[in-house]
Amino acid sequence: MTRSPAAAVLAAVAVTVLAWASAFIGIRAVGEDLSPGALALGRLLVGTAVLALLSLGRGWVAPTRREWGLLVLCGVGWFGVYNVALNAAEQHLDAGTTAMLVNTGPILIAVLAGLVLGEGFPGRLVAGLVVAFAGVLLIGVAGRDGGTDLLGVVLCLVAAVTYAAGVVAQKPVLRRLPPLQVTLTACAVGAVCCLPWSGVLAAELAVAPASSVLGAVYLGVVPTALAFSTWAYALARTPAGRLGVTTYLVPPLVVLLSWLLLDEVPPALAVAGGAVCLAGVALARSRGRVRPPAARGAAGTAPAPDPAAPAAQR
Repeated sequence: MTRSPAAAVLAAVAVTVLAWASAFIGIRAVGEDLSPGALALGRLLVGTAVLALLSLGRGWVAPTRREWGLLVLCGVGWFGVYNVALNAAEQHLDAGTTAMLVNTGPILIAVLAGLVLGEGFPGRLVAGLVVAFAGVLLIGVAGRDGGTDLLGVVLCLVAAVTYAAGVVAQKPVLRRLPPLQVTLTACAVGAVCCLPWSGVLAAELAVAPASSVLGAVYLGVVPTALAFSTWAYALARTPAGRLGVTTYLVPPLVVLLSWLLLDEVPPALAVAGGAVCLAGVALARSRGRVRPPAARGAAGTAPAPDPAAPAAQR
């Protein structure tokens, strides 16, 4: 039985969200033995290697000069700066709070997609963003335990900005280039950016326990190679603003994983915030009622176009 395109996109989004949620837990654990830059480099090297293997035999579509510029922007921002900032943030904040702050990114994605990509600002998308962001705020209030590290907050905001910029830079490239090729190229660019930490990575891996080494490999294979590929697949078929809001599901999942894996029981307010996030995502991804086509003229011809309508709608 052939899977419908909509079902395939939904499956890709589910894999992405689950994998990215697990990354916050993994980074928190591995960060005890690997510093932010070294962990970013190790994760990206593993991710690049896996993506290169998956790309064997698939051919190569030569990017244009503009596409190369967007790929470099995506690789430097979303894969390079984002990963270093996120790793550093989790050394100052817990995984749940970090996830909540970083996932203000969809607000920026929706704004940038509306302004740069011409996706506009559909009413349901804006309403869903507001509702979901209110849920994130509820989780943030529930997760506060007497204070927030200012540097950690700043690092999270840096990660959110580079995440949003990377998504908006990636979207136009996916109109012509294969998603796997786009992900591989951006990941390789990010790895090159992190090469200054190669000496640190080698020194820390030499003394790190096997669990941390395996954790870094997991971060490279699943949240990087797999999840960024499924994200690119979905992004090529979904407006950036609408897809970006689905990552509001990540903070509630991180809270749940922290509860299951770290024995941290989430407070009731965090559970309520997660429910609000889900409601916001559902609202943003919903579609308005489809209007019936305009009545045809008495002679069986379509009504004349509105002269005030844009040419593309005529």
